[in-house]
Amino acid sequence: MSGYKIESGKKGESGMMLGPTLETQRLVLTPPTAADFDDFAALQGDERVMRLLGGAQPRAVAWRTFVQTAGVWAMYGFGFFMVRELRTGRFVGRIGCHHPEGWPGTEVGWALTHAAQGQGYATEAAAACIDFAVDQLGWTEVIHCIDTANTQSAAVAQRLGARILRVAPLPEPFSKPVDCWGQTAAEWKARRG
Repeated sequence: MSGYKIESGKKGESGMMLGPTLETQRLVLTPPTAADFDDFAALQGDERVMRLLGGAQPRAVAWRTFVQTAGVWAMYGFGFFMVRELRTGRFVGRIGCHHPEGWPGTEVGWALTHAAQGQGYATEAAAACIDFAVDQLGWTEVIHCIDTANTQSAAVAQRLGARILRVAPLPEPFSKPVDCWGQTAAEWKARRG
């Protein structure tokens, strides 16, 4: 289904290995580097995008989220990728593997810029991330934590072959129940052929 290729680890400004680069038909997914921060901060600060994803973040808070994202890559070997159009280099969002302390499962999550929504980018990039999670990380289940009001993300989850597995609360500071869409690794592998 996803048709992606993976390149070995990318090095950051410090020379430290950050993680792989994934490439799909239209997108390139890379671990975050300092050069990505302005685009990331704009995404995190956009209320239209973030209203069902914890709320818009001021730039200083987005910076802390951004360095946290990079730190997860350094410590655990997975995290959110920064996603850009392959042809133009235009930033379209963050999509990747997410499993913080207290989370209701191993998640592939996404947030796209307002301008990039409705073009199939979330489905395309998330499929590559699910492949990465199942094939490289060995995850046996992949979920997508989606606010019940987020019909756009629910539609992406359905296109990925997910179904609502359970309703679960997110840990503080969120403390709100969400629909956990998902599927097992075996179901994903059967679906992608």
